[in-house]
Amino acid sequence: MYIRSTFLIAFSFIFFLSCKHKNNPEDPAISNVDTTVQELKIEVYDSTALAFLDPNTNFEVLAKGFYWSEGPLWVDDLQSVIFSDVPANKIYKWNEKDSLSVYLESAGHSGTENKSSGRGPNGLILDLEGKLLICQHGDRRIARLDADLNNPEPQFTTVADTYQGKQFNSPNDLAIDEAGIIYFTDPPYGLPENKTGEIGMNGVFKVNPEKEVSVLIDSLTMPNGIGLSLDQKTLYVNQSNPKNPVLYSYEVTGDGTLDNGKVLFDFQTLSEDKNGLPDGLKIHKSGNIFATGPGGVHIISPEGKHLAAIFTGKSTANCAFDKNHEYLYMTTTDRLMRLKLK
Repeated sequence: MYIRSTFLIAFSFIFFLSCKHKNNPEDPAISNVDTTVQELKIEVYDSTALAFLDPNTNFEVLAKGFYWSEGPLWVDDLQSVIFSDVPANKIYKWNEKDSLSVYLESAGHSGTENKSSGRGPNGLILDLEGKLLICQHGDRRIARLDADLNNPEPQFTTVADTYQGKQFNSPNDLAIDEAGIIYFTDPPYGLPENKTGEIGMNGVFKVNPEKEVSVLIDSLTMPNGIGLSLDQKTLYVNQSNPKNPVLYSYEVTGDGTLDNGKVLFDFQTLSEDKNGLPDGLKIHKSGNIFATGPGGVHIISPEGKHLAAIFTGKSTANCAFDKNHEYLYMTTTDRLMRLKLK
């Protein structure tokens, strides 16, 4: 079944940058509101998507002016969404009460001397103890924020930074299972000229609670977003290779290795006239995959069927749900956006 809903968003844009935080010309994210009218659209290709997606919902622009926004994460204890701005080396926080604020400085390349290095944080998740885990491009590691979430300071513990004695390229995105095993991608995007480092591959890895690192996949050219199915039996990996922009799925076996890898969805036909490549992804409580890709966010079933697309008008890096999956938050180049879900 194919249902198409295309609509103009003009005065229905809702902006939240009139916050308590004073404008700072040196901080691109604390900027004046831009009321430019843009055409945004939602397309539904299968009626099953209508169970959680309203084609007539409004897009909300919550904040704008970032260099490259990434890695959104809802933190229920803060009643906020936090997200990375990679080149700014910062993590920002947004909520209904206080709007936008800087959450953590030097978040991806630690040390005050690296504040403006341009090699900042990327993917964010919480571990089983509620501690923030960060993919750090500059420090080339998975790190845990040791400070209290309500009073963050750039104090980190290394979770994983090497494999067989060789330093990672620049960990990009991560997911965690109920046993505390962290799965993460390690492309070279945070390295000069995107060249693979001394580790010699762009891999998909896991690290267990004892901090033992294992390689799961060493054959992908540009692994990026990663996520686990609701039953934790399938691992999904987005690949950002412009010559092979695809979403892979892998069976997680009983011994923790991966098997039966396959292309679940091919973005190639979409990439011809849309901005962006496969990037981050999240799993909705319905079990469907919300995967960023050409033009915005694409909703894909576990069987690989294209259910719907949310076209943001921007290259879209990643997305996240709040605790009850009432909202979808999206980091779209220089913006933080959201949609209300059913």
